[in-house]
Amino acid sequence: MLESGLSCVSQVPIPVTYKGQTLDCGCRIDILVEDRLMMELKSVDDLQRVHEAQTLRYMKLANSAQALLIHFNSVRLNDGLKRLVL
Repeated sequence: MLESGLSCVSQVPIPVTYKGQTLDCGCRIDILVEDRLMMELKSVDDLQRVHEAQTLRYMKLANSAQALLIHFNSVRLNDGLKRLVL
Protein backbone atom coordinates (compact mmCIF):
# COMPACT_ATOMS: atom_id res chain seq x y z
CA MET A 1 0.00 0.00 0.00
CA LEU A 2 1.36 3.41 -0.97
CA GLU A 3 1.00 6.58 1.09
CA SER A 4 -1.68 7.69 -1.37
CA GLY A 5 -3.78 4.66 -0.41
CA LEU A 6 -3.26 2.88 -3.74
CA SER A 7 -2.45 -0.82 -3.71
CA CYS A 8 0.79 -1.66 -5.45
CA VAL A 9 2.36 -5.10 -6.00
CA SER A 10 5.72 -5.90 -7.60
CA GLN A 11 6.89 -8.93 -9.58
CA VAL A 12 3.38 -10.26 -10.26
CA PRO A 13 3.54 -13.61 -12.11
CA ILE A 14 1.47 -13.94 -15.27
CA PRO A 15 0.12 -17.44 -15.86
CA VAL A 16 0.13 -18.60 -19.47
CA THR A 17 -2.45 -21.22 -20.48
CA TYR A 18 -1.87 -23.21 -23.66
CA LYS A 19 -4.12 -26.07 -24.76
CA GLY A 20 -5.60 -26.34 -21.28
CA GLN A 21 -2.25 -26.45 -19.47
CA THR A 22 -0.91 -23.62 -17.35
CA LEU A 23 2.74 -22.89 -18.05
CA ASP A 24 5.15 -21.08 -15.76
CA CYS A 25 7.30 -19.30 -18.31
CA GLY A 26 8.73 -16.67 -15.96
CA CYS A 27 6.56 -13.79 -17.23
CA ARG A 28 6.24 -11.18 -14.50
CA ILE A 29 4.73 -7.70 -14.34
CA ASP A 30 7.26 -5.33 -12.77
CA ILE A 31 4.63 -3.30 -10.87
CA LEU A 32 0.84 -3.60 -10.83
CA VAL A 33 -1.13 -0.65 -9.40
CA GLU A 34 -4.73 -1.16 -8.24
CA ASP A 35 -4.94 -4.38 -10.30
CA ARG A 36 -5.40 -2.15 -13.38
CA LEU A 37 -2.24 -0.29 -14.37
CA MET A 38 0.88 -2.23 -15.36
CA MET A 39 4.26 -0.57 -15.09
CA GLU A 40 7.16 -2.11 -16.98
CA LEU A 41 10.55 -0.71 -16.00
CA LYS A 42 13.58 -0.69 -18.30
CA SER A 43 17.09 0.67 -18.02
CA VAL A 44 18.77 -0.10 -21.33
CA ASP A 45 20.83 1.98 -23.76
CA ASP A 46 17.91 2.49 -26.15
CA LEU A 47 14.30 1.47 -25.85
CA GLN A 48 13.50 -0.93 -28.70
CA ARG A 49 10.25 -2.06 -30.33
CA VAL A 50 10.73 -5.44 -28.65
CA HIS A 51 10.27 -3.77 -25.24
CA GLU A 52 6.96 -2.29 -26.35
CA ALA A 53 5.91 -5.64 -27.87
CA GLN A 54 6.78 -7.43 -24.61
CA THR A 55 4.67 -4.98 -22.61
CA LEU A 56 1.73 -5.34 -25.02
CA ARG A 57 1.95 -9.15 -24.73
CA TYR A 58 1.97 -8.91 -20.92
CA MET A 59 -1.06 -6.63 -21.08
CA LYS A 60 -2.97 -9.17 -23.19
CA LEU A 61 -1.97 -12.09 -20.95
CA ALA A 62 -2.90 -10.21 -17.77
CA ASN A 63 -6.08 -8.73 -19.30
CA SER A 64 -4.88 -5.23 -18.45
CA ALA A 65 -6.10 -2.32 -20.59
CA GLN A 66 -3.32 0.17 -19.82
CA ALA A 67 0.37 0.21 -19.05
CA LEU A 68 3.30 2.56 -18.61
CA LEU A 69 6.62 1.60 -20.15
CA ILE A 70 9.24 3.54 -18.19
CA HIS A 71 12.80 3.86 -19.46
CA PHE A 72 15.08 5.08 -16.69
CA ASN A 73 18.17 5.51 -18.87
CA SER A 74 16.92 8.70 -20.51
CA VAL A 75 18.12 12.24 -19.83
CA ARG A 76 14.67 13.37 -18.69
CA LEU A 77 12.14 10.98 -17.20
CA ASN A 78 9.39 12.48 -19.42
CA ASP A 79 11.38 11.35 -22.48
CA GLY A 80 11.37 7.79 -21.14
CA LEU A 81 7.61 7.45 -20.50
CA LYS A 82 5.37 5.63 -22.96
CA ARG A 83 1.69 5.00 -22.29
CA LEU A 84 0.20 1.91 -23.90
CA VAL A 85 -3.54 1.22 -24.19
CA LEU A 86 -5.30 -1.86 -25.58
